[in-house]
Amino acid sequence: MMRVDQLLAWASSRLTRAGSPSARLDAEILLCRVLQVDRTWLYTWGDRDVAILARARFEALVAARAAGQPIAHLTGEREFWGLSLMTSANTLIPRPDTETLVEAALELARGEPGRLLDLGTGTGAIALAFASERPDWHVTGVDIRPEAVALARRNAERLAIANARFVESDWFAALVDERGGERFALIVSNPPYIAADDDHLRRGDLRFEPHSALVAGEGGLADLRHLAGQARRHLLPGGWLLLEHGFDQAGPVRDALIAAGLLALHSRRDLAGHERVSLGQASR
Repeated sequence: MMRVDQLLAWASSRLTRAGSPSARLDAEILLCRVLQVDRTWLYTWGDRDVAILARARFEALVAARAAGQPIAHLTGEREFWGLSLMTSANTLIPRPDTETLVEAALELARGEPGRLLDLGTGTGAIALAFASERPDWHVTGVDIRPEAVALARRNAERLAIANARFVESDWFAALVDERGGERFALIVSNPPYIAADDDHLRRGDLRFEPHSALVAGEGGLADLRHLAGQARRHLLPGGWLLLEHGFDQAGPVRDALIAAGLLALHSRRDLAGHERVSLGQASR
């Protein structure tokens, strides 16, 4: 038998050697998952023995993490905007940088209730974060992958967020009808924006995430340009398009917004100071 504190020390050492930048935190999250406790319990009861089967499950998770598997895939959960979201290997893991997009959308939604569209919703993170803050808005999230749509729906049900719906669609395709298509006050997206030859795809958590949610042609700009070109016909007069992009892509994305005829262009910086979200407004 090993005690809680001994197991954590062993796991932290192994994960440090494996190159984890957050070895102790990783170890605590995984042991909490196995024991079904919170982190405060680990510190309060560090002298408790851990049963053999629980220890075996923990050691297997630590080995997977040491091999590079993302914590969110090992636990099946990730926190985003204070919401606990179920995750899967079929969807992009929500990241703190994307909260910049949510913040920008909420600032633009301070007036009357409206409708927001989240393109490429994945786990539903952006749509559900916005919907949780603005229950008076109608939120639609779309994704081309049926497994992502199913996961986003489960997250909405789990969080009891009733003002968000999720639809299977290749970008805007399912939102077009004989009248030209649905229109929205806000359209947001965190689309694929990494170039196929980017070395980051071979390092860290990105190795285990779906390339379809990460990689785009034209040096990572193809989907961003496509959305900029198509969004105007789905924006209400005065509506806004908000696109998350790479730290060095703000200039080309603003160029795409200009080419699409959008106005009032500007970009928002993330916590690291990088231009992370670019915005454009439809004419009134």
